[in-house]
Amino acid sequence: MTQQDSREQQPPSHNPGSNKSKNQYVGKTLLWLGVAGVSAALAYTVVRALVARRPKDETSDRIQQLIDEANHLLKTLDDQKH
Repeated sequence: MTQQDSREQQPPSHNPGSNKSKNQYVGKTLLWLGVAGVSAALAYTVVRALVARRPKDETSDRIQQLIDEANHLLKTLDDQKH
């Protein structure tokens, strides 16, 4: 089989350089997807750490106590009506 015969057997759209180009494109895409994934994971971790370390808010605690007390009083009133 001669070199010319082997070229004739290949499909006309086959370009040896296009595989390399496609591989580079896929490689760059995977690289940037990896960078985006690592960035998202890091951002998620930082946000979780900041939310978990929120200092205790005395005002929120007092509001919750007042709500609980109001609910208790409402329940007592309902029990007295029935």
